[in-house]
Amino acid sequence: MSVSAILAAKGRDVFTASADMTLQEISKVLSAKKIGATVVLDNAGKVCGIASERDIVREVAKSGADALSQPISSCMTQKVISCGETETVDDLMEKMTKGRFRHLPVISDGRLTGLISIGDVVKRKIQKAEQEAEEMKRYIAG
Repeated sequence: MSVSAILAAKGRDVFTASADMTLQEISKVLSAKKIGATVVLDNAGKVCGIASERDIVREVAKSGADALSQPISSCMTQKVISCGETETVDDLMEKMTKGRFRHLPVISDGRLTGLISIGDVVKRKIQKAEQEAEEMKRYIAG
């Protein structure tokens, strides 16, 4: 299954943030939206970072409660690994496992077009395994 097929099923909405938002503001967005990360865009609308719950926790652990007033740019992941819409679930699993992260922005023609989470990947892998098992049962029974 390709990234474009996953996005067609789940939608392309991505909650984004600006680099000058504070850790507290980002935390509120993550909590309200029940998401684990948000993509950070620069003034031109290009991806310049990704801010996850982990990034925020690390900064608070390092700097204490004062960290909450810092801009997210101070602790966000700036070297963002992304994927394209033609990549497969296996490609995504490899990137996520190698990089030890749970969210991949989808970039198409230099623009953010979606966000894939590890939950999306696992869901598709389970669906594929169930489908293959059902096909095997039908083959054996037939």
